[in-house]
Amino acid sequence: MASIQKRPSGKWRARYRDEQGKEHSRHFDRKVDAQQHLDKVTASLLTGTYVDPQSGKVTLESFFADWSSRQVWAPATLRTARNAVKGCTFRDVPLDRVRRSHVESWVKAMTLTMQPSTISTRMRFIRGVLRGAVRDQVLAADPSAGVVLPRQRRAEHRMSIPTSDQVGWLLDAVEEAYRPFIAVCAFAGLRIGEAAGLQVGDIDFLRRTLHVQRQAQNNGGVTEVSPPKSGSERVVSIPDELVTLIAQHLERLGTFGDDGWLFPGAPPTPASLRYWFGRAAAAAAAGVTGISPHDLRHYFASGLIASGCDVVTVQRALGHAQATVTLNTYAHLWPTAEDRTRTAAAGLMRAALEPLADPLRTGESAAAAEASK
Repeated sequence: MASIQKRPSGKWRARYRDEQGKEHSRHFDRKVDAQQHLDKVTASLLTGTYVDPQSGKVTLESFFADWSSRQVWAPATLRTARNAVKGCTFRDVPLDRVRRSHVESWVKAMTLTMQPSTISTRMRFIRGVLRGAVRDQVLAADPSAGVVLPRQRRAEHRMSIPTSDQVGWLLDAVEEAYRPFIAVCAFAGLRIGEAAGLQVGDIDFLRRTLHVQRQAQNNGGVTEVSPPKSGSERVVSIPDELVTLIAQHLERLGTFGDDGWLFPGAPPTPASLRYWFGRAAAAAAAGVTGISPHDLRHYFASGLIASGCDVVTVQRALGHAQATVTLNTYAHLWPTAEDRTRTAAAGLMRAALEPLADPLRTGESAAAAEASK
């Protein structure tokens, strides 16, 4: 129900009740302005886009504190989201006053100190908060819609894939206790946190499989053990050589801690594994520079693709939630249509020329034998 009434002061008061029956009023100098206001409110109520004028007074930071408590997130995801909000320059601005210019200025400021991938991650969380506010009818529209982010380098240019020689040099140079760490990253595609969370019970020596079912992460100096990121729990088929390497590791050093952790630290932090990786890279033969533990995962993926594995096989081995993630990351490593056409044509040509080559070789042999008489 809505109405317009002229007040003794000469102002026109527009009144209406929202979906919850709460009354709202606003005063205007002209009746036509009051009517336009009521028309706009009525349309938003009918279309489900109505926003309570008072709800938009909450700041982005305050809304995030309530909204994030309802999200089904892993601890690491929540920490990343909090960091994004903490670094947001308009976190203290009431949501109904956040403009596209606020978002653009924040993105521009980040380009001075951050990589495009980091900016994209932070923007994803802030955009999620703003869209959550729209769905909660705290905001009428998302002010971040259409904001342009800095362009990221193509995957093939960002990615660093070690050579087999470099992986071998790392295995030779790393401390004995951490040799299986290099191996499970390079030959099973584990992320560093997943490698840190390995226990002896995760290895099925008979079936030659490795079960990725937890990860270890550092949170403010405290090591947290949690399930792997969404969609990443998996069973990876591993080669005999890796099974043997792990078995020899256990025979010489045993396990660590009461739960049978595979590496010292019970469990180690990813930071400690990066430290030992860095030491191995520094001690290895020349050429192991500019490589991170995550690059060993790329090495594993590139090997699967080169061996002819399809997208779904690679996705499952790497623990990607969706095949699109695998394609977005490694599409450039799969043979193109031109490559397949060239290979197929080469096979046809060899098959067609082979019958001609045999008489040719036979004739040459006969001529040689005749000449030697």
